[in-house]
Amino acid sequence: MGWGNIGRAVRRAWLSWTDADRTVAVAVCAAQLPAAWLLWWLISDAQVDNYRVGYEPLGWFFALVLAPLVLPVLGMVQTVAQISPAALLAHPSAVRFRGPGWAWHLLYAVVFGAAWAALFAALWDWPFMATALAFAALGALPVLGVAFARRRARITGHRWGAVGVWGSGCFGCFGLFVLAFGGAALATAVGLIEEYEPPKLSAGQLAGVWRGVDGAVLRLEPGGRAEFAHLPAEPTSFDDRRFVTCDGTGSWFLDTEGRHDKYRADGPTERDGVVVRLDDGCGQRTYWVIGGTEQEPELFVPFGDLDAPDLWILQRD
Repeated sequence: MGWGNIGRAVRRAWLSWTDADRTVAVAVCAAQLPAAWLLWWLISDAQVDNYRVGYEPLGWFFALVLAPLVLPVLGMVQTVAQISPAALLAHPSAVRFRGPGWAWHLLYAVVFGAAWAALFAALWDWPFMATALAFAALGALPVLGVAFARRRARITGHRWGAVGVWGSGCFGCFGLFVLAFGGAALATAVGLIEEYEPPKLSAGQLAGVWRGVDGAVLRLEPGGRAEFAHLPAEPTSFDDRRFVTCDGTGSWFLDTEGRHDKYRADGPTERDGVVVRLDDGCGQRTYWVIGGTEQEPELFVPFGDLDAPDLWILQRD
């Protein structure tokens, strides 16, 4: 193919991808992101330890307020990085090799998604296969949305305006969000999404040295004695601080019934924990909840309001 033919093919491809197509692509990309984020959040949250901590209502409020401003920008980024380049390659491929243009568009969207996944895997160690599948899924709906808009325009003789596109995108965003939530709930109920299960450790497995940030050290002796340095503890009843830090000795025992856990809730989320008592009156006894995994266990305690706590985590030395 000569340079003239290449230039004509590029011009035809560019003309085949109109401003109306780009508007639809951006709107669909933006509309699917809340549902995609919800699925990612529900799946990842179910498989990791959330330390029984609530979620800051103010953060959700800001997310809702900023979403109408951020989503169109993210939709435009995805369109420029994945959907538009795929469209420019799809048209000449459909002309030369035949086949529906939307199928070629979908194929190239998957290819560009895989290319971005490879880049992220190389730069930030993202899992390539999972990232490529995610980009492929995120690219499919915009491609099909553009194909649907084009078919509708051929049948009706006119295209959606910007108001119609974004209005439909808002309804579609809500529908996808509800569908994602229902699908995740159903998958969890039937066991397709496995929920996080904290490890069950014996007193012998708990014995040893546990370390946290700011030099916190807790040594649990097999006989039930404890030594600690810079260890946070529940403040005394007349102290208005969230926690106090203590050095010294004390005692500990494994609690498998939650009798000493003031945050314990009835139901399947109950946790075993380690009760640490201090000898010198620096603070009250503290219930360290067992978390992490069997291979990498943790002890943690939230101090203060569970919606915005001071979370301390100890890991085995």
